[in-house]
Amino acid sequence: MAKITFNKCLQDAQDLGSDDEFMVSRVYFSLIIDDKIYENLYADVKQAVGSNFEDSNFEVSPPHGYDGPLSYPKFRDCVIKYYTSLIGPKGRLIRFEKARDIVMRNNVLSMPMTFEI
Repeated sequence: MAKITFNKCLQDAQDLGSDDEFMVSRVYFSLIIDDKIYENLYADVKQAVGSNFEDSNFEVSPPHGYDGPLSYPKFRDCVIKYYTSLIGPKGRLIRFEKARDIVMRNNVLSMPMTFEI
């Protein structure tokens, strides 16, 4: 079993590669596996610009800073749940519904959330 604790998200940062086609955000987290703690990890979340947030097929990178065993599909699900809990129609920090042409860049959203997989 693994325990993932997300700390914050850097949303739509041009430094991460966001452009007119893709919005790239980064989520930061720590990971506990077999009583070993891995800190200062991150994963990138990529969404096509102009795509419907609610139906978007987010691309999620593998965790940077950790290359051991981990179920990628479960990890990806946790990243997306964390990301969409912060931003979007159900977002706790930035909430919008049926919005068009919104541009928000370089927002740091900090809200801890833990998942076990």
